[in-house]
Amino acid sequence: MTTAEADGKTGAQKALLLLLAINLFNYIDRYVLAAVEPSIRKAFFAADDPNAMAMTGSLAPAFLATYMIAAPALGWLADRFSRWVVIGVCAILWSLATAAGGLAGTFFVLFLTRIFVGIGEGGYGPAAPTILADYFPVAKRGRIMAIFCAAIPVGSALGYVIGGLIDAQLGWRWAFYVVAIPGLILGMFCFFQTDPRARSGVREERKRAGKEDYLSLLRTRSFVFNCAAQTAMTFALGGLAFWMPAYLIFREQPAAIAVPAFGGITVVAGLASTLLGGFIADRLQKRIGGAYFLVSGVGMILAFPLFIATIYTPFPFAWVCLFLAVFFVFLNTGPSNAALANVAPPKVRSTAFALNILIIHLFGDAFSPPLLGFVAGRTSMNVAFFVVSVAALISGVIWLLGMRFLKRDTAAVEPAAVDQTKTAGAT
Repeated sequence: MTTAEADGKTGAQKALLLLLAINLFNYIDRYVLAAVEPSIRKAFFAADDPNAMAMTGSLAPAFLATYMIAAPALGWLADRFSRWVVIGVCAILWSLATAAGGLAGTFFVLFLTRIFVGIGEGGYGPAAPTILADYFPVAKRGRIMAIFCAAIPVGSALGYVIGGLIDAQLGWRWAFYVVAIPGLILGMFCFFQTDPRARSGVREERKRAGKEDYLSLLRTRSFVFNCAAQTAMTFALGGLAFWMPAYLIFREQPAAIAVPAFGGITVVAGLASTLLGGFIADRLQKRIGGAYFLVSGVGMILAFPLFIATIYTPFPFAWVCLFLAVFFVFLNTGPSNAALANVAPPKVRSTAFALNILIIHLFGDAFSPPLLGFVAGRTSMNVAFFVVSVAALISGVIWLLGMRFLKRDTAAVEPAAVDQTKTAGAT
């Protein structure tokens, strides 16, 4: 191994570690809100207010609306300037906004702080995975994206656990203060990193991402199928994540125990599944061109009956069904994001991730929390949970339908990937 190769490997590992850490606190900051939602509802609304759940549910789309709108603009910047600077500024912004949420004296002010959290995270989403895509080859991207995305279940779960524990001991405001600190520190580290585009000494053409760039992505059928499947999956997970504490209370589980328990389930099941999904997809990719979609789709379809079983199974046995459902849901995390990177040309890869963020949140979890809150408030939490289950099934079917396009679309961007598949199939 040459010195340049060793430096490149070290840089790739450092980038993965730092981005993984930031992604972890990205999701902790995002989901700590769900853990303290019952306390926020009690603080700002009357106990008999029928619109209280819909109002607190609006905090999620307040974040998501700005997140998905900011992503294309900040993705445009990430395609032209140092992505590390974009990430650093955005991490500091969302951390400060999270801390400000703890100071909110009215529901409206809290609503505003979630808007700024969304703006900050909107810059991280398009930039971070494209740095990893530049550092690692196609053959390893499933595993690398799985490692990076392992922060999703772990961070989400820690948001529940940390938020629930701090809320019980110190109150919901302190939960926001505590989780904001690491993001500020990690954001500062970003300013001392070098973008791999500059490190390689190759200055890529940085054309403005215009109409034709977006249309070329929308003409890539595997990209469209991936976005559609992720939209249904995001609808399900967004609603599930936001309302799970309320659902467990509805099922007569004590919040002080049930919320951290669900966090533990998400850590164990989600982490194992995310890593396993990336590993399996990379192995199958050598023989099946659409393996990334196959793993994603099968996981969501298997999760559907387990979600249904959770509704009708009494506790504590329902915890087993919920554990298995969460496990199969997270199988798609690494493969679906790797597929997204593989079918997008490098010069517009940040734009592709930004467009994906816009689509999946605009039509997914931007409205699922208030919609499910509306359904639950007028029927029951079980009915809302059933809606989540159907959305999971739909996402799995869409991924399977898109399998036949993935190999060809990957070859258009990464011809070596198809050559590798042919070689492996011949041996």
